[in-house]
Amino acid sequence: PEIALSRQLEERLYDHFEERLLTFHSGESLASRRNSAEIIRNSRNENGGYIALCTRSGLFLPHNNLGLIIVDEEHDGSYKQDSPAPRYNGRDTALILNSLHKGCNIIMGSATPSLEEVYNTSVGRHTLVELKERYHGSDNSEIEIIDTKAERRKNGMVGNFSRKLIDAIRET
Repeated sequence: PEIALSRQLEERLYDHFEERLLTFHSGESLASRRNSAEIIRNSRNENGGYIALCTRSGLFLPHNNLGLIIVDEEHDGSYKQDSPAPRYNGRDTALILNSLHKGCNIIMGSATPSLEEVYNTSVGRHTLVELKERYHGSDNSEIEIIDTKAERRKNGMVGNFSRKLIDAIRET
């Protein structure tokens, strides 16, 4: 959902898919977006098809024979287009696009799923797949809650940060 994160993902995907990777979002030049749309319009799954990395506007590209749609962070409010018209929800639009392309699969990814998705999996409309371990097997982060009001009284704050946080940052 975030253009800011797309550059990092684009680099990672390019390493694997190379020239088959197309990007489409407002951060791309008009010429680049036009080129991506033209490739998608003319693609009929030759040479393994294409991989399109898009924001919600990419759902309206002239896709042919889609095989998979991935909605990352499906719960994110930025999928909702509130203005200007037309107003739509990118998450729901992806579900409709999925139903229009027979044989297309869809993955709705989220560590904190929307209530709609929790309901859809509970009634069997969608299949729940849980990831039981973290990416690269990393451990859970250690979290400590600091009472900043109490720390202020004890002179344990430097501006808006606790001395304990500053020490941990220095150590890291």
